[in-house]
Amino acid sequence: MYRGTFTALVTPFFPDGSFDEASYRRLIDFQFSNGVTGIVPVGTTGESPTLSYEEHKQVIRVAVEAAAGRGPVIGGTGANSTDEAIELTASAEAAGCEAVLQVAPYYNKPSAEGLFQHFKAVADSTRCKIILYSVPGRCGIDIPVEVTVRLAAACSNIVSIKEAGGSVERVNQLMAAVPEGFTVLSGDDSLTLPFISVGATGVISVASNVIPRQMSDLVNAALADNLPEARALHRKHYPLLSTLMKLDSNPVPIKAAMALAGHMQGGLRLPMTSMGQDKIEELRAVMAGLNVI
Repeated sequence: MYRGTFTALVTPFFPDGSFDEASYRRLIDFQFSNGVTGIVPVGTTGESPTLSYEEHKQVIRVAVEAAAGRGPVIGGTGANSTDEAIELTASAEAAGCEAVLQVAPYYNKPSAEGLFQHFKAVADSTRCKIILYSVPGRCGIDIPVEVTVRLAAACSNIVSIKEAGGSVERVNQLMAAVPEGFTVLSGDDSLTLPFISVGATGVISVASNVIPRQMSDLVNAALADNLPEARALHRKHYPLLSTLMKLDSNPVPIKAAMALAGHMQGGLRLPMTSMGQDKIEELRAVMAGLNVI
């Protein structure tokens, strides 16, 4: 049962664009020393579209090594090619991931039956637990509730869904339909508290890259039904949660935030580019107001 705060890790790069493994290992130590439940390497936040196959596999291997058993590593191995998703999942399983994150196939926009067959093929290929990932803003489609229920019934290792459609009503629909033990995780930091209030069990978080303790405390309070504390933490950190999403496409703002906090260089790979100085200063002001820098 996936419950808690799972950080969708950024992938640090050197100025020449190569993978900065040392910074990545330090980032993972920072996460676990500040209370996160687990980590998610090579998702959207980890710039998976711009990593080569070998880099993708390398980053997941390093994440498993650096986690050193302190919490689950959920490898981002989804793709819009079923064969590619199976290949990346096999590599993640061999590296030691206990679970993988499977995004809805993007761009080719399969039917409901195509989605079912895609995810079932991946599930049948691995012993890893599988967390589905519905993010229609990026994929052009969501994973219908009915398909999610079919998959949960057909595949014992499909156990959770990351819901990033921005709708509390969709979480209500999922909670009314999925079997007991199947969990829903928020895919939007600013909606974590509302989602948990109707049955979600945590978050796969972007913001926790830079504020892991704060996001963990918020989620733990919400899951303990301590609404006053959870609401106070949500209100306090909402300016940062919203700023990270509105300034530019993820992961541009969170990488800028990590650079401002001194955790890593803020390099990106094209086609992503850095924010202008005016937006960086807006982000700096929000972070300074929360004593993050």
